[in-house]
Amino acid sequence: MAHFKSIALIAGDGRLPQEIARRLTFKGCPPVIYSFGEHGEDLSKFALELVKLSSLNLAFIVDDMQRKGVHEIIMAGLVPKTLMYHQKLHDEELDKLLRSLHSRDDHNLLANIVLALESKGFNVIGYKDIIPDWLASEGHFAGRLPTREELEDIKYGKKIAKVLLPLSFGQTLVVHKKAIVAVEAMEGTDAMLLRAGSLTRGGIVLKMMRPDQDERYDLPTVGVRTLQNMLDAGLKCLAVEVGRTVIIEPEDFKSFAADSGIAVLGVRH
Repeated sequence: MAHFKSIALIAGDGRLPQEIARRLTFKGCPPVIYSFGEHGEDLSKFALELVKLSSLNLAFIVDDMQRKGVHEIIMAGLVPKTLMYHQKLHDEELDKLLRSLHSRDDHNLLANIVLALESKGFNVIGYKDIIPDWLASEGHFAGRLPTREELEDIKYGKKIAKVLLPLSFGQTLVVHKKAIVAVEAMEGTDAMLLRAGSLTRGGIVLKMMRPDQDERYDLPTVGVRTLQNMLDAGLKCLAVEVGRTVIIEPEDFKSFAADSGIAVLGVRH
């Protein structure tokens, strides 16, 4: 007889899935965890069961969750691009889904994977209510106060983001003296920040979501590593979207921002 469980966590890399699993376990609802990340062992102590995945075998995941009696799914963490875009790491069902897409950006791919899961009877739920204290608050909340020039660059960056975000790229921008230094695409935030640092020193980093982006599974994250990469790139001001950006380990984040002289604030569209 199958051992029935209710919640599954499809976990990519990063600290976020571990914190979600820890809090679920504390509430008495340890999840079945399907781990794509390199640090699956860190999740095991918070898992009812840990299933390590080396490929995006959608059919296996669906069959395994149905067999285990999973009803609700949480998706969190960074899924490596090699898994998302390397055909040899896909199963036939995912390849069929990919061929049907009008575009293969992260947003569209994730949305269609969610639709495929929902079509099998699963309920994909969000995690904002599990980690409310990890969400960015409005206004200045870490580090030093921003300068007038930085505030002007943020205002300018928001105008550019408003145009780019509906095209499913440009979630993070670097702006210096009202000029766009770098725009995030497939390489991810960290690589983009280092690229920006090779072009100019100074400016702001702006991270926002497209208005229709699904908050259940696609929230941007920032953490101490983000701040360290900013510091290495000569960037000393970060603006993130209020209530729609996850601050990984916020106390450590705030301490690092204060020690590094980086201004951090929450902004709205």
